[in-house]
Amino acid sequence: MRFVLPFVVLLAACTPPDQLALTETKKYVETNLDALVTASTALCAAAPAPGANGWNASSHAAAVTTMRGEWKKARIAYERVEGSIAVLFPELDESTDQRYDGFLENATDPNLFDDEVVTGVHAIERILFSDLITAEVRAFEEGLGSKYVAAAFPANETQARDFKEKLCAKLVTDVTMMRTQYKPLALDTASAFRGLIGSMEEQLEKTTFAATGEEESRYARHTLADMRANLEGATATYEAFRPWLQAKGETALDKEIVAGLARVKAGFDAVNGEALPPPPPTWSSVSPSAVDRETPFGKLYTLVETETARTGTSLVASMGKAADVLGIPTLPEN
Repeated sequence: MRFVLPFVVLLAACTPPDQLALTETKKYVETNLDALVTASTALCAAAPAPGANGWNASSHAAAVTTMRGEWKKARIAYERVEGSIAVLFPELDESTDQRYDGFLENATDPNLFDDEVVTGVHAIERILFSDLITAEVRAFEEGLGSKYVAAAFPANETQARDFKEKLCAKLVTDVTMMRTQYKPLALDTASAFRGLIGSMEEQLEKTTFAATGEEESRYARHTLADMRANLEGATATYEAFRPWLQAKGETALDKEIVAGLARVKAGFDAVNGEALPPPPPTWSSVSPSAVDRETPFGKLYTLVETETARTGTSLVASMGKAADVLGIPTLPEN
């Protein structure tokens, strides 16, 4: 009896490795965009119906717990693929993922709960986790001066209605638009591979900002979980591109990248929980002392600093070499 290979196997065998890499990457991004839309929609749906006294973590504990859980799901889904999509949708990326202080550089926003000026996942995070904000984060944001408005739960019916029907609804609209616009696109290698390199380079910024209260998911203390999701996305994307690099005979370079991904994962796994370890009081990102580098935060910072260097056999440097070998162009400057 003649054995017939399944069509998908034959198709994969006949597909050029560069096209296979893009197909697999696009599939991964689409899966996570679907998860992003699902979680954002569920978060919006879980927001309590507007009441005279609004809501908070005590009066509506179950709803707040649900919303926080869906927020984390949305956050992970977005961080896994941001490197591949931010360059494609810069305006949607900004409205979805800009930080509070970033929105306020050229504007003011007296209403925390509507869909104007400060929007997206961090605007929602700032409300949902307003009772858990650390003193360092509060001090940094108070330093914004007259533009600063203290984070809070909705205190009345108007604020509760705005949160559900404006702020959350805008997030759903934006991420749904992102997914809709992404699906028909023919993904290019530059945005797919160079984007993930940029995402890994940003790990240094995320750890550096931890010492000043400026870190990304600062209210939920979720920044390390963000970084793990970035790494998951980088690993999945590299797995899609790996056969192409191997086909070029770059076995040693492939091993370098796999080893780099493993080093970063081991460093992240060595820290429990979703938050970055607290920086020591004497920490200086300009010139950390040897003693401070031996703290849990210092070890994580040193790992990220080393692996994001653009020289030697760091993860980012090795990925950059792979992009050059594959003829993948650099992304245009913003």
